[in-house]
Amino acid sequence: MKRMMTILTASLAMTSFTGSGLAAEHGEAGMMIPKQEQQEMVNIAHRGASGHAPENTMGAFQKGFEMKADYIEIDVQMTKDGELVVIHDTTVDRTTNGTGKVGDLTLEEIRQLDAGSWFSEAFTGESVPTFEEVLAEFHGKVGILVELKAPELYTGVEEKVADALIDRNMNTPNNNKIIIQSFNHESMKKSKELLPNLSHGVLIGGSWADVTEEQLAQFATYADYFNPTMKIVTDELVSNVHEAGMDIYPYTSRSSEQALRLFDLNVDGIITDYPEHIYTHPVKNS
Repeated sequence: MKRMMTILTASLAMTSFTGSGLAAEHGEAGMMIPKQEQQEMVNIAHRGASGHAPENTMGAFQKGFEMKADYIEIDVQMTKDGELVVIHDTTVDRTTNGTGKVGDLTLEEIRQLDAGSWFSEAFTGESVPTFEEVLAEFHGKVGILVELKAPELYTGVEEKVADALIDRNMNTPNNNKIIIQSFNHESMKKSKELLPNLSHGVLIGGSWADVTEEQLAQFATYADYFNPTMKIVTDELVSNVHEAGMDIYPYTSRSSEQALRLFDLNVDGIITDYPEHIYTHPVKNS
């Protein structure tokens, strides 16, 4: 995959994006990655720039774009009436002023909810976006890492996502600006069959700390990315993932120190709430 050259920096060095007070707020003042340690890295804004704006809202995605992330990561679920919406939890309770399961609410009911004021009064009135809205606004501007959230709850969600991408001609070969991932690995097998030209990833929790080379080889039959919790990332794991032919994008970095550790482990990308910890430069064609 063609990657983006990046320099991992402390937030203090990125005041043009986030304001001079951010580094002090997070206890990272003065921290800098030596120039000789620069390497290829991909910057993924987790649920958008969710350290700066309410997660999985258009405001967070726009912030991630403005902060020059390579990808915005989004969570896709399905409403009672079969519409695709972008929200992380399987209920609306935590990130909106409503209650109930996403799958028990219609799109109209979900669209009436305030998805921003819990984060800050400045974001009052932010709504839960639809998958189509995110595609329409950000495709071509920034890569989109699409997580199918709890697809086992939503019969046919893989087909719905595939149809939306195909309708927009976003299923073309070598389109590395769209990646699909999930903790549900059977769902990823199904999605890969529907969208064979798109890259797919398996999300991995802590229980996979002792994943074997044989298991990695099996994942590699349908996945291009092995994306684990950063807690289990080691030199050996990164090496084994690369040997299996996959890239590795750990989640979720929330400090420069955490990003630096992942950087030193030679991962391929970092999923982060704070994109300013990774400063992106495009690769120049030779």
